[in-house]
Amino acid sequence: MQDDILRLAYEVSRITEEKVDRIDRVMKQTGMLAINARLEAARAGEAGRAFSVVAQELGALANSISGIGGELRSAITSNIASLRTAGSQMLVDFKGTRHTDLARSAVEIIDRNLYERSCDVRWWATDSSVVDALENPVMATIDHATERLATILRSYTVYLDLWVADREGRVIATGRPDRYPEAIGHDVSRTDWFRAAMGTKSGDDFRVCDITTSPTLGDAQVATYATAVRAGGKTRGEPIGALGIFFDWAPQAQAVLDGIGLSPAERASSRLMLLDAGHRIIAASDGQGICTEVYPLQPDQRDSGYYLRDGKLVAFAVTPGYETYRGLGWLGCIESDMQDE
Repeated sequence: MQDDILRLAYEVSRITEEKVDRIDRVMKQTGMLAINARLEAARAGEAGRAFSVVAQELGALANSISGIGGELRSAITSNIASLRTAGSQMLVDFKGTRHTDLARSAVEIIDRNLYERSCDVRWWATDSSVVDALENPVMATIDHATERLATILRSYTVYLDLWVADREGRVIATGRPDRYPEAIGHDVSRTDWFRAAMGTKSGDDFRVCDITTSPTLGDAQVATYATAVRAGGKTRGEPIGALGIFFDWAPQAQAVLDGIGLSPAERASSRLMLLDAGHRIIAASDGQGICTEVYPLQPDQRDSGYYLRDGKLVAFAVTPGYETYRGLGWLGCIESDMQDE
């Protein structure tokens, strides 16, 4: 609709200019005829006096019509300019609102997905095999925990691995020891996820870390969820270790970006992104700058909105969270080209 209005404005402007130009040409010709007629009347002397008066009036009429044509051109030009401005702003507002909604939808889908991850880590931390491996870390209990974690991974394909670390931060069991052999015995005591997990107050708590690249997991991008494993699997039990679960971030995030409802033409002129709270790019439709580039977003203390910058429309929305998961302040963001609109 907005495109139709702009196209109509341009067409009205073109036709108006064309018709007024034709009026000007006709009036110039009429003016020249009036001048020639006056010259001929002057040569005719007394016999041409009456014709001279008519020629003079014809010249005045031509000038008057030319003046009206100029006024029409000025008025039409002014109104067409206003219509173009209004139509362009309408297009910006329509596209900006729509892209803001799409950005919000993308980050909401991510948070709904990650909410489930927060449920998973709290549930699996109470699994008897995990608790037994930490309370009595012998070969039999560790093998049982490894088998149990592997069973979970076969059902939950969104994870790269699950790690059980003792209270000193040494990984004693994983779900994929064959795929990631370096994980066993790995010291995670200084990692954010382990320290945060050991600092949880109860089994109802969990911690999630921003997207990182894990060398131990094949340099994959992971979202790590963690909580303490507690004595007896009890909610208020003493922490005896930690469970860390590593969400396979890249394919899940890409699937969300691919699902954003843009036409092929819109997608070709847009960059779709997910940003963390510091505006670091954690997913992008062009695959560029992930976990390395900070996007120059200008939210101006808004939770959502849009603005123009250097011929591009930037639309964004901060996660509202999902149920008990408050989110990490991540954002959906769409940067699109407006120059050809």
